[in-house]
Amino acid sequence: MILIQFTGLSGSGKTTLAENVRQLLLEKKYKVEIIDGDVYRKTICKDLGFSKEDRCENVRRLFNVGRNFVVSDTIVLMSVINPYENLRNELRNHEFVRTVYLDCSINNLIKRDPKGLYKKALLPDNDRDKINNFTGISDVFEVPANADLVLKTDFETVSFSTHKLYDFIIDSLPDLA
Repeated sequence: MILIQFTGLSGSGKTTLAENVRQLLLEKKYKVEIIDGDVYRKTICKDLGFSKEDRCENVRRLFNVGRNFVVSDTIVLMSVINPYENLRNELRNHEFVRTVYLDCSINNLIKRDPKGLYKKALLPDNDRDKINNFTGISDVFEVPANADLVLKTDFETVSFSTHKLYDFIIDSLPDLA
């Protein structure tokens, strides 16, 4: 099948789009699994921090879970920030992997801030509530140079992005036969 590796900053819509597309795929009787970085941080990745090495290990562990689903003819939606181009390219070396970039400006993400994380990341350094090593603010996010699909989530409606992603996945399936 196929593994979609989402990449995008916190709040760009990865989980929302994964859940929406999952519903559409299930309605068409496809097997589909979401591998959500936030969920797996509480289980198989709970021993990892936010250093570059730990972030890469986190993505590799999630990918290994996803690969097991792909082998059983399941569409995998891997919803994780995945900030490093080298690591995304490492995963793309597998013919069943596609990269989808959720492009949303940092200003819009700060305005949205559904989890209040940007507010905490932007606190003064001496504030005990400050989030350090926050991707896009105090840690690096490398914009993908060659994503298979770019969704402009600060301009597109959720419905438009959902259907664009769904069509992309369906169109990608025959290429893997």
